[in-house]
Amino acid sequence: MEKILDIIEAIAHEKNISEEHALEAFTEALVKTAKKLTSFTSNFEVTLDKDTKTYSVHKVITIVADDDEQLLVEVGKEPHIEKVESDGFMALSEAKEFDESLEIGDQLKEEFVLEDHGRTASANLFRELEYHIQRRIEQDLFEKYREKVGSVMLGTVNRVDADDNTYVEIGELKGVMSLRNRIKGETYKRGDSIRALLRYVSVDPQYGLFLELTRTSPKFLEALMASEVPEIADGLVEIVGSARIPGERAKIALKTEQMNIDPIGAAVGVKGVRINAVSQELNNENIDCIEYSPIPEVFITRALSPAITQSIKVDAAEKKAVINITGDQKAKAIGKSGINIRLASMLTGYTIELNEVEGIAERQVDSSEPEVAKTKDTSALEDLFK
Repeated sequence: MEKILDIIEAIAHEKNISEEHALEAFTEALVKTAKKLTSFTSNFEVTLDKDTKTYSVHKVITIVADDDEQLLVEVGKEPHIEKVESDGFMALSEAKEFDESLEIGDQLKEEFVLEDHGRTASANLFRELEYHIQRRIEQDLFEKYREKVGSVMLGTVNRVDADDNTYVEIGELKGVMSLRNRIKGETYKRGDSIRALLRYVSVDPQYGLFLELTRTSPKFLEALMASEVPEIADGLVEIVGSARIPGERAKIALKTEQMNIDPIGAAVGVKGVRINAVSQELNNENIDCIEYSPIPEVFITRALSPAITQSIKVDAAEKKAVINITGDQKAKAIGKSGINIRLASMLTGYTIELNEVEGIAERQVDSSEPEVAKTKDTSALEDLFK
């Protein structure tokens, strides 16, 4: 007859779980079955012999003091809880009646032969083993996908329900993307391929083990940028932070310690090929790339681009910035429906207040470059007309 541990090993291979987890499930199934056939207050110990591919089950009784609380256990549910004697422990005075040499902490072991209980034992063991194997499968899947939280997942849309929840098939599990996690204006139908960020892995009484997906998180933008820009993936360019109003506009702050790398140029790519690929994935979301600065005044000013500011006063303690800006630039700073100033505030973490001043803004020439003096002398051109 085939050894029982060989069968468990075959089950592990078939269910695609580790042999260790399969043996743990088998051990738990044996203990649960033994308790069902005797008493739930009993304690059992299972020994597995991998050399002979066999197992043994022993009922274990621990010797305790006569007044030990473990001699009584609570059973039932409120308000019908009662205390009964535990089969897993024995008072010292009672144990002395069997053997005078027994002391507190000693254990009495009695072999429990499952086969002696007939078909009932076999049926119970089968049900328990099936249950615990399924729990181990879910545990392995949970651990597998928990390590992928924060990464981009590719799946196929299975259906969209009446509440516009999108159900996505991803490997062995199903993903759920609610309406609030979907970019405004996007629609899906069955069979569509979809990319989304794995937000978290959850266990629900209705859905079981499932993946929560999102396409509206700033982390999704960052993950897409890392997939399109090798410098970000390699760590040469770092994403300091990002802010999004999904489907409309986003700002992302970048920095690098490499003197020969332009973080903005690397992110945008030749003729905008990299940033455009990310924008298309996000339903043509407009993405502004900003070079990060540890100086709040500089960072906030850059975050308000394309508006040109006159001056800025920052209160680091209150996380507030007051910016003087001319009337012709105020609309740019605020943006359509206030989108630009909201994103700048989200990105920098500062509350931004605009103070309109008189004048018209002009872009400042870099003062580090020497000014070239203009000349009206045309004598150098005279030779061309001889």
